[in-house]
Amino acid sequence: MTNWTERIRPTRSRIEDQIIEVAWHYYHDEMSQAEIAERLDISRSTVVNYLAEARRRDYVRVSLRPTTFSEREIAEELKSRYGLKDALVVPAVKNSASETLGRVARATADWLPTLLKPGDRLGVSWGETVFRVSVAAERLTLPDLEIVQMVGSRATPLGFAAETCSANLAQRFGATCISLHAPLVVQSSKLARMLKEEPVIAAQLDAVRNCNKTLFAAGSCTVNSHVVQSGVVTAEELADYLAKGAKAVVCSRFIDGEGRPIPGEIDDRMIGVTLDAMLGKEMSLLVSAGKDRVEPIQAAIEAGFASHIVTCSQTAWALLETR
Repeated sequence: MTNWTERIRPTRSRIEDQIIEVAWHYYHDEMSQAEIAERLDISRSTVVNYLAEARRRDYVRVSLRPTTFSEREIAEELKSRYGLKDALVVPAVKNSASETLGRVARATADWLPTLLKPGDRLGVSWGETVFRVSVAAERLTLPDLEIVQMVGSRATPLGFAAETCSANLAQRFGATCISLHAPLVVQSSKLARMLKEEPVIAAQLDAVRNCNKTLFAAGSCTVNSHVVQSGVVTAEELADYLAKGAKAVVCSRFIDGEGRPIPGEIDDRMIGVTLDAMLGKEMSLLVSAGKDRVEPIQAAIEAGFASHIVTCSQTAWALLETR
């Protein structure tokens, strides 16, 4: 006697085949929804549902051509005024910072593979923005690519851990992942020195220093920033950095409005990329958007950390208005 599971399996397989066939006709053969419905003898609403399901299952990927936006006047103006090699600006979503950030992350994920070549070692930072880029990236095979975790691990309720960001991108791009098997912050500078001398960690830190390209965000200096929410610094420590002129956080380290590092007691207890190691890269892709990111973006560019930038139109206009 045929059981229930065996009875539904052929139906499920047939539906999946139709989803794939509908997607193929629509995106590859450029048939209209009406033409597909007629050919397959299904309703047009079913075609619409199958196309949506194909996107949900990641069978197909609808992406915007980054060059369409990089050629826009505002992006060219950003490049000119800030001395960048390239800039990508996407439309902001009115009254939705989260949706805007999603667009920026998706555009970055689509652009990033075009900026990479065989033999590259891409250093990856952490935080919500970088995490969103990592999950938005298309599944590709980029030969001879290494993805390097640039900062140590930190348990965070926000879910944007450094090892997750780098591992996600490595999986998406079929790349080798070099993780940094050490905490981001330890209890004492002595312990930090001892860990950095461990052969495995020393080799991983050497990989961090020798990245020729980087992907990072410029964080804000507010109590809601991920360095505070993740416990990297306390609210009191943040206040001390602000009193010293802090305007941005780059790879968990603070800089002022001119891009100069602001030393703190925490620096000696931190394991990860140093600010001087962020300089002189072949390509440094800064991804940030939002009203609270204007000053951080400017500070990161002034520091010389960024050669390329991805942001939204509202942030881009604010950057131009202040320069």
